[in-house]
Amino acid sequence: MKTGFRFWVGVSLVLVYLVIAAGAIVRVTGSGMGCPDWPKCFGYLIPPTDREQLDWNAQHEYNEGEVIIVDEVLRVVKMDFISSSQYVESNWETYTKHDYAHFNAFHTWVEFINRLAGAMAGIATLIVGLLSIRYWKKKKRIPLLSLVVILGMGFQAWLGKTVVDSNLLPAKITVHMVMALLIVALLVYLYAFTSPHKKEAINPPALIKKLGLVALGLTLIQIGIGTQIRQFIDLQIDFYGLDQAAKWLNPAPFKFYFHRSFSILVVLINGYLFYALRKMNLNFPVLKWVLFTLICEVLTGILMYYLDFPFASQPLHLLLASLLFGAQLYFLFQLFNHHINRPKHDL
Repeated sequence: MKTGFRFWVGVSLVLVYLVIAAGAIVRVTGSGMGCPDWPKCFGYLIPPTDREQLDWNAQHEYNEGEVIIVDEVLRVVKMDFISSSQYVESNWETYTKHDYAHFNAFHTWVEFINRLAGAMAGIATLIVGLLSIRYWKKKKRIPLLSLVVILGMGFQAWLGKTVVDSNLLPAKITVHMVMALLIVALLVYLYAFTSPHKKEAINPPALIKKLGLVALGLTLIQIGIGTQIRQFIDLQIDFYGLDQAAKWLNPAPFKFYFHRSFSILVVLINGYLFYALRKMNLNFPVLKWVLFTLICEVLTGILMYYLDFPFASQPLHLLLASLLFGAQLYFLFQLFNHHINRPKHDL
């Protein structure tokens, strides 16, 4: 039962990362309004594939909530009815949450897949919640934190609705991202706390613990500044368009150069942590992933700046930052629980 719980925590974590990646792809492809309503898409459970499906048709059965586009305005069916030979205004109401009324099949399906990934992650966290009940008597924090994850996923879904209703207001997109990282943090803790492996309990030096906290803090600062740069790029995209990537950082704001230089400090402190722990014969395999992810993160940043944002570099950069955050958290949970892996030859 415990193994099954941890398995589903891992599945939930993978799916949440998948949602983060999908959300980044939605953003970089300009697909955020591919589905202008929520939770359905143009009022359908399965979105349309052709613009003609959103035209008014005579002698057609319409269901409540379905959407058509009339004179570049979204019109919503008030109640089930079959249309006559002429368009009757009283059967429809104007969608008032925003005035975006365009259809692009690619954008629609990219956004729809993003929502499907979110639904799958939500189902996985519900399973985690159900399995966590068995821990109630001995480890109450597990079911309680599992409940917080479920509530967080529900809140995240509501945030997604507000992002669409606001026509992709950058500040709301940022809050949406922050909430995703909080969910990642909770799932990483549950995964670390329920580890079945027996490890030698050793108290690492206080300096190492402090450096671990500093490393995570620096990563959070980097993510925060990166979010601000992404908001700047969003404004540049609105001004220049998706096909003018060379102009998005020309000229680049000061915070971009700070973000780029600050990454050197992040690499150095994580590199030192890895080196110091190896000298102490304290083995943290997750630190290898921290360094690998960090190097890949720097490389994608270089690609974006010098090669004008090649396809997938921006969502990959965001995903790597999220993975780095999760890996560092896992390392800290191991560090502060004194669960250390000694190399086999030292045991």
